[in-house]
Amino acid sequence: MNLELVVDARNTGIWLALLRDGKLIELHEERGNTDFAVGDVYLGRIRRVVPSLNAAFVDVGHEKDAFLHYLDLGLQYNSFAKFVKDSIHGKQNVPDLMYFKMDKDLQKDGKMTETVSSSQQVLVQVAKEPISTKGPRLSAEVTLAGRYIVLVPFSEKISVSQKIKDNAERARLKELMDRIKPKNFGVIIRTVAEHKATIDLENDLQNLLDKWKTIHENLKGGNSPKRILGELNTTTSILRDLLNADFTNIHVNDEKLLAEMKEYISANVPGKEKILKHYDGKLAIFEKFEISKQIKTLFGKKVQMPSGAYLIIEHTEAMHVIDVNSGNRKGATGQEANALATNLEAAEEIARVLQLRDMGGIICVDFIDMHDKENNKILFEKMKSFMKSDRAKHNLIPPSKFGVIEITRQRVRPETEIKTAEVCPTCSGSGEITASILFAEEIENNLNYLLADRGLKDISLLVHPYLAAFFKKGLVSKQMKWFLKHKKWIPVRGITELNLLEYSFVDKHNEEIIV
Repeated sequence: MNLELVVDARNTGIWLALLRDGKLIELHEERGNTDFAVGDVYLGRIRRVVPSLNAAFVDVGHEKDAFLHYLDLGLQYNSFAKFVKDSIHGKQNVPDLMYFKMDKDLQKDGKMTETVSSSQQVLVQVAKEPISTKGPRLSAEVTLAGRYIVLVPFSEKISVSQKIKDNAERARLKELMDRIKPKNFGVIIRTVAEHKATIDLENDLQNLLDKWKTIHENLKGGNSPKRILGELNTTTSILRDLLNADFTNIHVNDEKLLAEMKEYISANVPGKEKILKHYDGKLAIFEKFEISKQIKTLFGKKVQMPSGAYLIIEHTEAMHVIDVNSGNRKGATGQEANALATNLEAAEEIARVLQLRDMGGIICVDFIDMHDKENNKILFEKMKSFMKSDRAKHNLIPPSKFGVIEITRQRVRPETEIKTAEVCPTCSGSGEITASILFAEEIENNLNYLLADRGLKDISLLVHPYLAAFFKKGLVSKQMKWFLKHKKWIPVRGITELNLLEYSFVDKHNEEIIV
C-alpha cells in the first residue's frame, strides 16, 4: 500500500488530499477559523435542562446552543466538576491530581436535572462539529489525544488498542504506562505505539500533561463562554493520526507550511523528514496529481466506475440512498455472475466514497438483486473488509431480501460537499448565448494583444482540457499557427478545474496576466 498526502495551500485555506495507490480516499479543507473543531475544550454555561431528553443545552459561544446528553457526562463528571469549580475560584492551585480527592462515580441511569442546573459552568469538549442547523455535540469527559496515547484525567484505567494483537507487546505497554503515568490519570494506548521506545511514550505523555496544565491555567478566573484549549489544526492532526510506515510522500506547495510540517515530524517521528517534498511546478498541485479530476468524478450525483457500471447517490434529510446500476458493463457471463461482479466493484467504490465525502448517519445501498444466498454472503463480507480501513465508527446489516445493505456511519464533521455541476459561463444559466462561436477568436485576439501590443513574453494559455485538445489538434494546429505568426511557442495547458468556456493567461512565474 502506497499512501501519499498532497497539501494545497490556497488564499482561502488549505486543502489536504490523502491518496492510496494514487486513488483519492480522503479530502479535508482547513479554513482559517478553527473554532468548535472536534477536540476543542470549552468552558460553557448551562442554558437549560430538558428532562424529556435527559440532556442540557450549553452556551459555548456558538450561534446555536450545544447539546450535552447525560450519558456524555462521563463516570468521573463529579470529580471534573469539582476540579473546574475549584480551579476557577483559585482553590485548586496545581494541575497535578496526586492529592486530589476523587468524588464518587456518576450513576449510569441518573437524571440530568439532578446532576446539573441552569447557569452552571461546565468544562466540555466538542465531540461533533456544528452540522447544518445543529450546534456542536459535547462531552464532559475531556480526553487529550497524543500521537501514541490518549490521556484520560480522573481515571486509573489503562487500555490498549485492540489492533495490537501481540500479547507480549500489550503486556509491555501496560506495564510501562502503569510505571510512568501520574496518579488519577488513565491512558488509552493507540495502535501506533506498538514497539515504540519508552522515551517516545514518555515524551508523548509529558506533552499531554503540559496540555492539562494549560487547561488548569486557563480555567483560573475564567468566565464562560471561553475556549480553554484548541485542538491541533487539520494538517497536524492528520499527521498525528495517520503518519506511519506506509506513508511514502507528502507533497506541499507552500514553503512555510512545509517548514511547520517538517518541525512536527522531526519532533514526533525522527527520520521521516525525507518524505516531505516541496512542489513548485507550473501546474496546480491538485492538477499535477489528478486530484481535481477525481474530485469532479466522485462528488457528483452520478459516480462512474471503470467497468461502465455506476452509482447514483441521493441525500435526503433522514438518510443517504445509493443505487447500484450495471450500466453498459461487460464482463462475466450470466446474469448472476455479472450481478455479483458489479456489486463487488460497487462495494469497494462505495467504501471509498463514504470515507471521502465523510457521509454519516443512515446509508441504504440498493445493490443489484442476486438470487444465490451465498453470493449475498460474499458481498456482505467483502463490504465489511472494504470498510475496515475507515476510521469512523460504522455498522453494517446483511442484505435484506430486497438486496439492500444498511450502514450506519458516525459523522463528527459536516459532510464534505462539493458542487460538480457547472453553470454555463457564457449564458450564466439563462439558456441564451451571444456569439459563443467566437470564443476561440476572442482568445486569439487577446493573445495578439498581449504579444504584439504589450510585448509580453513567456505566456502560457490555461483552458479546459477539451479546448486544449482543440487548439493542439492536427499537424497545422491553432497552436502551430500562433507560433508561425508570432515566432513564439505558446504552451497550452488543459486545467480540469476550469469551466468549459473559461480561460486565463499566465506568465513564467504562473501569475495570471490581466488582459
